[in-house]
Amino acid sequence: MSGGVEWALHCCVVLTSVEEPVPAARLAQLHDVSPSYLAKQLQALSRADLVRSVQGKAGGYVLTRSPARITVLDVVEAVDGPGPAFVCTEIRQRGPLAAPPESCPAPCAISRAMADAETAWRDALRSVSVADLARNVSSDSGPGALKGISTWLTTAEG
Repeated sequence: MSGGVEWALHCCVVLTSVEEPVPAARLAQLHDVSPSYLAKQLQALSRADLVRSVQGKAGGYVLTRSPARITVLDVVEAVDGPGPAFVCTEIRQRGPLAAPPESCPAPCAISRAMADAETAWRDALRSVSVADLARNVSSDSGPGALKGISTWLTTAEG
């Protein structure tokens, strides 16, 4: 999983704290990350219709739907794509002792184990929403953390 997923999730969580659009540069400043790097993650979220860009002087990014309806898996797939984390290359059929394809009618134990893990991982990520993450900010960072972020994001840059 790429580092962009972490940044994208953080952006989605902090966007739950505001009613107005937040400029990408402000989000980058908050997270102390390169604006161009964060812009790529925001573009991926926008292509997946998880955030939208609002143009104009008061422009920036907003969530496109309720944070309860955006899952962690939605964000992961927006940034890293929907493809599997593990792709079997059928190693059994390679090298000096390669098995013929007809001897490999089913995936091997490694491929099956990885597919099972992928299913469990995706199910777990699908079960957690951005709203769930936002609710945990208080216990993770203190009771006023999200309100403080909201205030910082919506005040003039300084």
